[in-house]
Amino acid sequence: MSRRKDAGRREPIGEQEARAKVAAARRVVVKVGSSLLMDPNTGISYANSRPWCAAIVRQLEAGRQVLLVSSGAVAQGTASLGWSRPPADLPNMQAAAAVGQMGLVGAYAAVFAEHGRRTALVLLTHEDVAERQRYLNARSTLTRLLELGVVPIINENDTVATDEIRFGDNDTLAALVASLLSAEALVLLTDVDGLHRQDPRLNAAAERVAYAEAADPALDQCCGRGGALGRGGMVTKVAAARTAGRSGAHTIIADGSQPGVLERIFRGERVGTCLAADVEPLVARKRWIAGQPRPKGDLVLDAGAAAAVRKRGVSLLPVGVVAVRGEFRRGEVVRCVTEDGEAVAQGLVNYASAEVAKIKGIASAEIGGRLGYAVEPELVHRDNLVVI
Repeated sequence: MSRRKDAGRREPIGEQEARAKVAAARRVVVKVGSSLLMDPNTGISYANSRPWCAAIVRQLEAGRQVLLVSSGAVAQGTASLGWSRPPADLPNMQAAAAVGQMGLVGAYAAVFAEHGRRTALVLLTHEDVAERQRYLNARSTLTRLLELGVVPIINENDTVATDEIRFGDNDTLAALVASLLSAEALVLLTDVDGLHRQDPRLNAAAERVAYAEAADPALDQCCGRGGALGRGGMVTKVAAARTAGRSGAHTIIADGSQPGVLERIFRGERVGTCLAADVEPLVARKRWIAGQPRPKGDLVLDAGAAAAVRKRGVSLLPVGVVAVRGEFRRGEVVRCVTEDGEAVAQGLVNYASAEVAKIKGIASAEIGGRLGYAVEPELVHRDNLVVI
């Protein structure tokens, strides 16, 4: 089915193009399931984790930015505490997660250190991506870690999350991280070789779905009741692919036990299931910005800044702003207008209105001296700015 270009979506792309875009992705989220890491009796296995860390390091050395979403904290804690099975009640689950995070991050830190790579543990809850200020803080922290060459190890903060705010699974968390960081690709590594028309554990000859659009509703019926979408976590993986797809990330679901699977994925080989997004990451972001009907305030631009934004699509710097109207917080949508009131652009602002009032008209290098800190050199970065 074709999509209307004026709806902000592109025409459907084929499998070869989608896989090529994954291969070319500069920023990716890789989620590794606990079954690929854990020994049921001893917890995280160094023998199992070393190949993953080495594969990720090779991607880093190739110039790719990789965020690792890792399951396993509760399983690790269960093993460390000597329990025979993971707990079902929330207090014991959170206790197991608290114990398990120590072992999990310690193992990753040790193995990545063998390659001279530093790691950082980042624990998130639903509120961290739902509340705008926390969303921006999480995005800024993760972006900076990537810039420093550090490997973020991301997990849900099970020790404080409750049933009401839990992500519920790390597939969902990985998709939200892909959206948070505008990643071009999401790789979900599991213990099966992708999505199938039927449950491969019931029918060994079940056809693998090599390619589909993530938004395709036929995915919900392709297996029928009790099929692959209803077993083995495929429901959450398809849902995660749709979440990632709405922000422009293509998803690969693949068998993590296959030797060299990451390298094969990033060579564009026909591995696992490819679920394609139908928007580009930047298009998805800008479409949302442009569609906000009620900006929180106005930035009044001088003639030079207005022309530069309108004609060259550059970022908006403080030096080009002559006045600020309204009250807004960092990360909210504002309009950029000329001194005559003509709308020029709309975007997400990096500073609150009170801060803009102090730094308008000055060079970016002077922001820190004026405010005592500098969040960003731009008031609105060009990736968050839409000419209207």
